Amino acid sequence: MDRKIISLCHRISRPVCVFLLFLVGVHHLQAQEKFIFTPQWTAQAQFAGYYVAQEKGFYKEAGLNVEIVHPSPTQPAMKRIQNKESHATTLQLCQAIEIVDEGIDLVNILQTSMNNSMVIVSRRGVDPLTQKGERIGIWSAGFGQLAICMNKKEHLDYEWIPFASNVNLFVAGAIDATLAMSYNEYYQLVQTGLPVNEKSVYRFCDHGYNVQEDGLYVTREYYNKHREEAKKFAQASRRGWEWAAAHPDETLDIVMKYVQENHIITNRTLQKLMLEEVLRLQVDRESGKREFRLRPDMVKRASDLMLEYNLLKHEITYEQLIAQ
Repeated sequence: MDRKIISLCHRISRPVCVFLLFLVGVHHLQAQEKFIFTPQWTAQAQFAGYYVAQEKGFYKEAGLNVEIVHPSPTQPAMKRIQNKESHATTLQLCQAIEIVDEGIDLVNILQTSMNNSMVIVSRRGVDPLTQKGERIGIWSAGFGQLAICMNKKEHLDYEWIPFASNVNLFVAGAIDATLAMSYNEYYQLVQTGLPVNEKSVYRFCDHGYNVQEDGLYVTREYYNKHREEAKKFAQASRRGWEWAAAHPDETLDIVMKYVQENHIITNRTLQKLMLEEVLRLQVDRESGKREFRLRPDMVKRASDLMLEYNLLKHEITYEQLIAQ
């Protein structure tokens, strides 16, 4: 069909030819199978690079028909992946290791985070390491593997109190301290006006727990069958993140578009702070560069810690996670 149109273009006017070729392109794009990407959380600046890649046409230029579908309480990202309703998701390294240990074979196709963002914030302005036996907030959705290891290693005997997605328990005084991401809940706490100082903040990255977080994952089954699509998605996503780092103001406009379309309660100031911190965390401490690679030493560090404190049944290696 395309050859017939090209042949026809030699015999008709240029405008008509251009229009016909446009229709061919549209038909080809519609005929493509959608690549569905589901980040692990609701719309926010944590996923800015993917929104940029979509809005700036980087995925289309790579020949992909990408749809971004955010998770819901009844359809979390990994459930969609397991049900083959989505093709790719984002996961923290510790999450990915835990999932692989449970028997779901995952492949890391792009690593965006090079540093750990998790902190413990004390409500009483004291060092969280002095709060033995006290009530500490932890995400009910996971993300707290390193904190569980640290609690056991330091013999702190924290009483973990699950929370969903905000800082209400902390603000209400129902807990003594809380886990937080430096790009998210930490800034929510700052915005409440409660006094937060460095003495009351324990940063995991500064105490031997600097394990990478967000990476882009597909199942190995999908990767083996659709290697080119996975690689193209990873490359276009990296391009989106690089553009975001170079154009933060325009990127924030794109983020706010997604936030509003998904009816997320937030504000531009919080999303700006989140974007700045997420981009900062993408720069490797040692090289000073945005490397976009999974580090073997961090995989080993995470696996060793989780194995030592009984969060894993087996050692998970870099070779098990990386795309070959």
